Amino acid sequence: MPRRKRTIKRKISGDPKYNDYEVSAFINLLMWNGKRNLAYKIFYDAMDKIKDKTDEEPLAVFKKALNNVKPRVEVRARRVGGATYQIPVEVSSKRSLALAIRWMIKFARGRKGKCMAEKLVDEFIESAKGEGSSVKKKEDTHKMAESNRAFAHYRW
Repeated sequence: MPRRKRTIKRKISGDPKYNDYEVSAFINLLMWNGKRNLAYKIFYDAMDKIKDKTDEEPLAVFKKALNNVKPRVEVRARRVGGATYQIPVEVSSKRSLALAIRWMIKFARGRKGKCMAEKLVDEFIESAKGEGSSVKKKEDTHKMAESNRAFAHYRW
C-alpha cells in the first residue's frame, strides 16, 4: 500500500494495425532502447510470415499462443517462522498476460540464428500448437504450484 497518493494506471491504446491491447502490450515489451518503430516492424513482419506459413489468421494464431502460455497459478515465497515456503497463488489476468508476453519474448530471443521476426514466428506457431519453451515454462510453473499445494494455508 503506497504511503502517498494512489498510483494512476495508464491506459495502453491499441496498436495501429490491429487496434488490440494485447498486441500493443507485446510490442511495448519487445521494444529495446525506445525504438518502437523497429518493434512494430519486427512484429508485423512476424505476422506476415505467420500468414504465409500457416494460411491462418495471424492475429488468431497470436491470441491462441498467448492463451496457451498464460499461467493460472504461480508460487510466491513467504517467510514463516524462519522458514521460506513456496505458496501457490492464483494469478490475475493482467499479470498472467504480462508473464506470458515476457516468457514468449525471452524464449524467442534465446533461439539460435535467424532474425527476430523469424524467431517470433517459430515461438508463436509452437505456442499455438501447445509446444515450445514458453508453454513448458507455464507447465513447470503449474507443477511447482501443484507440488507446493500443501502450503496453501499460509496464503495471506
